[in-house]
Amino acid sequence: MAKFLFVTDLDNTLVGDDQALVELNDRLHQHRQQYGTKIVYATGRSPILYQQLQAEKNLLEPDALILAVGTEIYINGNDSFDPTWAEKLSEGWDRNLVLSITDKFPQLQLQPNSEQRPFKVSFFLTQEAAVFVLPLLKSELLQSGLNIKLIYSSGIDLDIVPDRSDKGQAVQFLRQKWQFVAQKTVVCGDSGNDIALFATGSNEQRGIIVGNARPELLEWHARHPADHRYLAKNFYAGGILEGLQYFGLIE
Repeated sequence: MAKFLFVTDLDNTLVGDDQALVELNDRLHQHRQQYGTKIVYATGRSPILYQQLQAEKNLLEPDALILAVGTEIYINGNDSFDPTWAEKLSEGWDRNLVLSITDKFPQLQLQPNSEQRPFKVSFFLTQEAAVFVLPLLKSELLQSGLNIKLIYSSGIDLDIVPDRSDKGQAVQFLRQKWQFVAQKTVVCGDSGNDIALFATGSNEQRGIIVGNARPELLEWHARHPADHRYLAKNFYAGGILEGLQYFGLIE
């Protein structure tokens, strides 16, 4: 056994089966104590919504948080997000310009203020409308000179973020900072905004897709099969445990 970098999405990945979560927490806590494993949560949640979930589910304190779909990184419980990461994201980003362009699309409904962040503008968008809205919106945003990307997931959530920002690139930032090799890095997810976790980085980085994964992630996985990625049979934290054992990261 050796230390590894453990990165997981929260909603419907780590969280969803309370009994399995208790078991996984116990195993991860022991592994961190004994070997120095690092625990990272990568979520679309804002700091406020993360704190609510952390209290509700008694989550382990992470070594780092990747919040707001990868746009903010908090290390070792720091209340301020990492300034080096923020500087990387600021080039070519203009939040007010994003809002002025999105205002032309009545199908976009702004998410609550708590979900609007310095490097993230978030909307609700139905699947039916997304088919024709997303291509037009992306074209207008890029024509304006913005350096952005659109992340659409769960058939309802649209996040507009800097192009350099996503969960996957945030993980690579931490992996390099903490000097973990790809083979000792494992990422876990269930939905479209987790694709970046699996698609970014070395082909040797481990990936666990939980058994309850949403169709958009399963379709991507089917189009991009890889030996270093594991599709679990069990759901939620139970699927993560299954994957960690499959890769030999825990006994």
